[in-house]
Amino acid sequence: MTEKLQKVLANQGLGSRREMERWIEEGRVSVDGTKATLGDRVDHTAQIRVDGHLLSRQTEQPVCRVLMYNKPEGELCSRHDPEGRDTVFDRLPAIRLGRWITVGRLDMNTSGLLLFTNDGELANRLMHPKCEVEREYAVRVFGEVTGKTLHTLQKGVELEDGEAKFLTISGAPTPQHAEDESMNRWYNVTLKEGRNREVRRLWESQGVQVSRLIRVKYGPIELQKRLPQGAWVELGLEDVNALRSHVQLPDETQTMINVRQGKLDHARLSRMRRSVKKHKVRKQQGLSKRAGRPAKRK
Repeated sequence: MTEKLQKVLANQGLGSRREMERWIEEGRVSVDGTKATLGDRVDHTAQIRVDGHLLSRQTEQPVCRVLMYNKPEGELCSRHDPEGRDTVFDRLPAIRLGRWITVGRLDMNTSGLLLFTNDGELANRLMHPKCEVEREYAVRVFGEVTGKTLHTLQKGVELEDGEAKFLTISGAPTPQHAEDESMNRWYNVTLKEGRNREVRRLWESQGVQVSRLIRVKYGPIELQKRLPQGAWVELGLEDVNALRSHVQLPDETQTMINVRQGKLDHARLSRMRRSVKKHKVRKQQGLSKRAGRPAKRK
């Protein structure tokens, strides 16, 4: 039996299907000595190489794991940054099989719920437009928001990459004769896709500026309000299977955590905050040391 190459790579925990498709297009993958192309299918005997390294196909099926991370503003959704800036991967736990894959992205100035999984198929389905997984954001905007504005944003707006709209908007229009201070208003909006800066661009199309943007829900999973920024918690089996059933995947039967590990009690929250603070201090010390190094002689 053969499978699509990008699916095989994703199932090995190398990344989402979309990411694997990019790797194939970039020429980073070969099959049996020949550069791979999109559409290639492979069986269990195929020799797959990534960046010249032979892929050791895992026969052990890893347990599907999902992390909830409360992303702060200022972090990048990339594994490495050549400028040494913080990334969302900096503090994630080590993983024995595969690697952590981000479910969607948040831009540098957006905070809130970011999911990670080691299951490439789950990540792919949660991000794929055809699955229409709902995302919810809390957004603070500055500018006059009329009833017509809200109606237009739900009816649809033509952006440079196609029509976009919010499924729901909760929040009232700006009161008439409002003072400048009351021109900042919070709304909760939902949509079923994750195009680049879509929430911001929708509001900006109506002459309104977004000053804060926080993702609070992805599919059936809500951001835990007590989870500190920069901290993560692993989801229990019930939540993992809520995500899997949401995109028509079979239930996972195993979990790596016990019931207590999923609870955010006072002691655990304190440890999380200390850990986040220590990481920031170490990062700052590292940046200071690099800044103080003398330039290398040529």
